[in-house]
Amino acid sequence: MALISITFMKYQDYDIANFITDEFFIQWVKNPNENNNHFWEKWLAQHPEKRALVYESASLIRSVRYGYNPDFSDQMYVETFEQILKAETELNHAKPIRVATITPTPKGNFFSFFPIRNIAATLLILFCLWAQYEAFQYNPQSLEKTNIPMITRFNPAGQKSIIDLPDGTKIHLNSESVIEFPQKFSDDLRLVSLKGEAFFEVKKETRPFLVESGNAKIHVLGTSFNVKQKNNEPLYVALVTGKVRVNAGNGDQVTLDPDEMLVMEKGGEFYKRKFDPLSELGWKDNYLIFKNTIFSDVIDKLENWYGVKIVVKGHIDPKWTYSGVYKGEKLENVLRGICMTSGMNYKIDKRNITITNPK
Repeated sequence: MALISITFMKYQDYDIANFITDEFFIQWVKNPNENNNHFWEKWLAQHPEKRALVYESASLIRSVRYGYNPDFSDQMYVETFEQILKAETELNHAKPIRVATITPTPKGNFFSFFPIRNIAATLLILFCLWAQYEAFQYNPQSLEKTNIPMITRFNPAGQKSIIDLPDGTKIHLNSESVIEFPQKFSDDLRLVSLKGEAFFEVKKETRPFLVESGNAKIHVLGTSFNVKQKNNEPLYVALVTGKVRVNAGNGDQVTLDPDEMLVMEKGGEFYKRKFDPLSELGWKDNYLIFKNTIFSDVIDKLENWYGVKIVVKGHIDPKWTYSGVYKGEKLENVLRGICMTSGMNYKIDKRNITITNPK
């Protein structure tokens, strides 16, 4: 724990020049994995004021793409560093230049005031920046475009859709839900943002697939799962196949196996449980399911499912619940089934529904 604390403190005073030359930071940007992802997400959660700086540094590192993808080997690094030290040594032993019109400097030369190690570090940073600039100039056609257009799909109440992403992933987007994704994914990551509910069938490949929903991030490689988070409700992640890792906004993380559901409260508390596939996933196959559902939730679900407005007249028993399964049924048939079992009446006027309890 002491080592982790020291490492956490190490980056507090970093600027862009520090980040773009830090090996661990570069590794996270170029080759993210479970360990470095967890570290940097935890660090950013504790230092939110550094988020913009970190993203800017990461963007600078990602901005350079080589057509032939050369590697800067350990030997090349050592040779470059030795050349820098050699140049400094020659400068250090050179005779100081004096100009008659300028007051001579105190005994010693320029380098006596600045440690060689500091100068070497500064030159190394400048060298890295120069190398990035040269690479940028060398092959501009191979650069990743930073301003990739974003695509947003929104389903209003009463509407569902199926969306095919550029990588072959298929998304079933529920009503009153929004999904946002780039027109073209980057070479390192497939990132989408979700508000509402969607079922994902992720195309398996080497690039990680990341779903952002609220403050949580769901990491996958190739799997099928359902994500739901509406309004102030908890986040629900139901895994069907494969494996996912969910990272909360506070840096905590949990891994799900098939047939497990994660329930994450707004405060960050979470737990796992089993789930009924038909109840949680049936919506994508046009199943409308009520399972001991209270009256207010029945009304909300009908309004969301059919895109209507429902007005209730009369007193409804707070203990009233309803169970039923409908597949592809018209609204009138569902209303008839609900009202017949409870003695209520209904009236349909275009998209306005009135339910009356005469009791």
